[in-house]
Amino acid sequence: MSNRLATRMSRLLNMVPYLLAHPGISKLEAAADLGVTVKQLESDLNQLWMCGLPGYSPGDLIDLAFTDDTVSVTFSAGMDRPLRLTSTEATALLVALRSLVEMPGMVDPSAAQGAMAKIESAAGAAARSRTDEPGDFGPAAPAESPVTATVRSALHRSHALRLVYYSASRDTVSERDVDPIRIVLVDNHSYLQGWCRNAEGVRLFRFDRIDDATELDEPSRPPETALAEQDAMELFSDDPGLPLARLVIAADSSWALDQYPMSNVVVRDDATIGATMRFASVDWMARLVLGFGGGMRAVEPPELVAAISNKAAAAVAAYRELDGSSGVPPVR
Repeated sequence: MSNRLATRMSRLLNMVPYLLAHPGISKLEAAADLGVTVKQLESDLNQLWMCGLPGYSPGDLIDLAFTDDTVSVTFSAGMDRPLRLTSTEATALLVALRSLVEMPGMVDPSAAQGAMAKIESAAGAAARSRTDEPGDFGPAAPAESPVTATVRSALHRSHALRLVYYSASRDTVSERDVDPIRIVLVDNHSYLQGWCRNAEGVRLFRFDRIDDATELDEPSRPPETALAEQDAMELFSDDPGLPLARLVIAADSSWALDQYPMSNVVVRDDATIGATMRFASVDWMARLVLGFGGGMRAVEPPELVAAISNKAAAAVAAYRELDGSSGVPPVR
């Protein structure tokens, strides 16, 4: 989850108890207390109307009342009561937290470990009975690496970073001065998004490819344009350091152009569409192309074409093994 989404989620979770404690408060006062603009507050209130209990019928959703410029909560959907977790819910939450801890940079490991201990303690014997030993929710999470701790510290303190980074696309190691922006999770890999002063552009730095990190004694000052809100996929669209896929898309799959960050779009003589797309992982891009069946094919780069062919061949072999048939046509 990006820092922006995490911040908004925390604000939404706190907003209902806050409004319950201040019935009839004006939007202006509420916005000032919550540290947002009135416009953002109104957007959050509209979002709350879509939140509630399973079933999500009108009687299950959070309800608000407005009088002139004031706002009150008329139905809290249980947000005013302490959360009670079943053993299944507690176990699922513990597994999710452990997964986050294992993703470098996504959370503070000590805070996550503390939360897991509290959940386990609160869940009690009911949750423990679902594991082999009391308190056994799997192996202990790995300790945070010094590089990851340094990156998180610099981001938290708004300091610049000096990175020694391995670029897989160029097969080179270089030193970069970076103004951190946020940490994002894409395709099961965590990345630092930052303004690279060397390249004078926004870049993504995969945590497991950062060989060394030094927090500089100077503030992080990414340009305002680099701080603009972006979707996770858009982070890859203009990074020349990432591989470029050349795609051919069938006319009936042209909706993909609206869903993925593609460029250099041209309509070909046979009504198919040519386009290019940056990607961070060959495996992820191969899965994307194969997911379209005959609606999309890759023509470059060669390693992507080979990965798609290999995955398709493996799938055909698996089908043959299941039905014992040899009549499946060969993969081309």
